[in-house]
Amino acid sequence: MKYRRWAYLVITFLVILTGLASRRYGELLPAFIAKYAGDTLWAVMVYGGLRFLFPSVSVFTAAMSSLLFAYGIEISQLYQADWANAVRNTPLGSLIFGHGFLWSDMICYTVGIVFSATIDSYFSSSRRKLPSGKL
Repeated sequence: MKYRRWAYLVITFLVILTGLASRRYGELLPAFIAKYAGDTLWAVMVYGGLRFLFPSVSVFTAAMSSLLFAYGIEISQLYQADWANAVRNTPLGSLIFGHGFLWSDMICYTVGIVFSATIDSYFSSSRRKLPSGKL
């Protein structure tokens, strides 16, 4: 379990770096990838972060919790109070909370989390098939 927890942290950190790179160097990527990679990777990061914090929850629970969190953040963008916009206008606030509600973001979050859960489920089931003590 300890090994798995740190694997989630390393993967999440790599996803964060990839997401930041996709924003920074978007002009070098195909337009479709540049437009949607950041939001999709953000959702992958949410899933990985949740799995790091709660490594013993099921893949299904992690996926549903991640979707609820991501959707909640996106829906919160419909709320436009001055204090909320002030937070969103900071660099970190912008990365975490975004700026405006978009249905395409909801699709990106769904794709990123379903992808993450599928990969996680595959590797989790592969580990269970291994003899005890061997990874």
